Amino acid sequence: MKHLVFKRDCNTVMKEKVQALLLAAARRAHEQKGLPSAEFPPIEIDIPKIDSHGDLSTNFAMVMAAVQQLPPRKIAEIIVDYFNDPDDIIASIDIAGPGFINFFIKPAAWHPVLRQVHEQNAAFGSCNVGGGRKIQVEFVSANPTGPLHVGHGRGAAVGDSMANILAFCGYDVKREYYINDSGRQIRTLGRSVFLRYQALLGRTVEFPEDCYQGDYIIDIAKQVISTQNDALLHLEEEQALAFCARTAAETILADIQADLHSFGIDYDCWYSEQSLFDSGRVDTVLKDLRRQNIIYEKDRASWFKTSRFGDEKDRVVIRNNGLTTYFASDIAYHRDKFERGFDRTIDVWGADHHGYIPRMTSAIAAMGYDRKAFDVILVQLVNLLRGGEPVAMSTRSGEFVTLKDVIAEVGRDAARFIFLTRHHESPLDFDMDVAKQKTNENPVYYVQYVHARISSILRKGENDGVKIAAWSSRMSSLLTEPEEILLIKILSRFPETVKTGAELMEPHRITFYLMNLAGAFHAYYNKHRVLTDDIERTGSRLYLITAVQKVIRNGLNLLGVSAPDSM
Repeated sequence: MKHLVFKRDCNTVMKEKVQALLLAAARRAHEQKGLPSAEFPPIEIDIPKIDSHGDLSTNFAMVMAAVQQLPPRKIAEIIVDYFNDPDDIIASIDIAGPGFINFFIKPAAWHPVLRQVHEQNAAFGSCNVGGGRKIQVEFVSANPTGPLHVGHGRGAAVGDSMANILAFCGYDVKREYYINDSGRQIRTLGRSVFLRYQALLGRTVEFPEDCYQGDYIIDIAKQVISTQNDALLHLEEEQALAFCARTAAETILADIQADLHSFGIDYDCWYSEQSLFDSGRVDTVLKDLRRQNIIYEKDRASWFKTSRFGDEKDRVVIRNNGLTTYFASDIAYHRDKFERGFDRTIDVWGADHHGYIPRMTSAIAAMGYDRKAFDVILVQLVNLLRGGEPVAMSTRSGEFVTLKDVIAEVGRDAARFIFLTRHHESPLDFDMDVAKQKTNENPVYYVQYVHARISSILRKGENDGVKIAAWSSRMSSLLTEPEEILLIKILSRFPETVKTGAELMEPHRITFYLMNLAGAFHAYYNKHRVLTDDIERTGSRLYLITAVQKVIRNGLNLLGVSAPDSM
């Protein structure tokens, strides 16, 4: 997702104008002896959460209180007295509470936002804060020991949307899936399949509880029989287990790739953990760290001095039985990420990996990389519901709803959107019945319907011979309804929402924004006709709603959700 046009949004311009006017007022106040000090802190301008508090607000007076040796409210009154608005964009200024200064912008000042949306079109909301810096987003990375479940789906939606947002903000983004195709769990997978294979061929076997229980294991065992018949029974057990493990992992990984593709996700790289051992990268990084005295021996095991770099204790990298830990290969893997030239890496993990962050951050610092270049997004669990009632799931017993099941039942769009309706660090209730509804109770339907309804209005207008107006300053006198101005204000906030979502790694901000915009549009449409008897007003309103449609589309694209023209 690349965009060559990066322009400042109207909301940013408005903030910058108010900042400049505030600073000029403060300087005039000092020159006229109204303010004692000529030392002024940076001015922060915010958008109030409550409309009655204005369009823009600042705590400038409160921040200055210590330097000016005056009460904040007195400072605010002085600044307002010296405030000058040569462009006539301010309707009124209000001083609230201990000294907040609230600005109400004249409606006409917002109308140029519409022109910006139309001119930038698919690039509206983008920026170049990334400056082409290379970022890798690694997400899902589930062990190829079973199908992806609904929890993996949430991590997939978060990771892919985060990658979209970062690309929209000017970063060079690569998506990566780390395949954990080595170690104990793969050996357990091989044993699980081999035991089912033997049972299907008539042998009496005990199936341990720590093996994988799902029906998919039986299906893979049948697949092995179809190609090998009973040949594995005549091999050494280790050979048979290795063959079953390799066959099962390849089969499951192919299914994972297909499921993610149907979920709208295609990776730039599928990276094998086993390749780190085959290439010697794990041994190399451990040897390098030993030479630096960062790895030491104790109790016949090898330990990483992670406590020296901020972790609560040292960690084992080679057990006393000679086998490496997952931490050892993760160290090699993350070293390889930086050696490939990524300026920053973002890992999307399940919330149960929270304790793993300090040791991984310590390893990155120990290898000489900037710990700030490593970020982790933790994704909380999904509580799957049907009609408000929980659906029992257990991955060990094999009783769980797969991501494939969810996509088949509710569709890709609903699943992706609903996965992003809450902050990723908060548990999410996903009601399958709600996700299938074609009502406003279903959040994705609520938003997508705006895009479809606007398409319907535009088609009707075209059939009636009514055209969308071209931009003109006349729109300031034609689009004056409070609901129209509110829509334009919300449109102006989209670029800042995208940028903040990228900076804070919070893709749910886009979802919240779209639902807010959709709500404002529904309120407008329910109160005002777009296609009226006044041709000029109709053309202007078509210009307005087309801008809304474009922003809805841009936002849905960032979430990996379609923007339908009919529903």
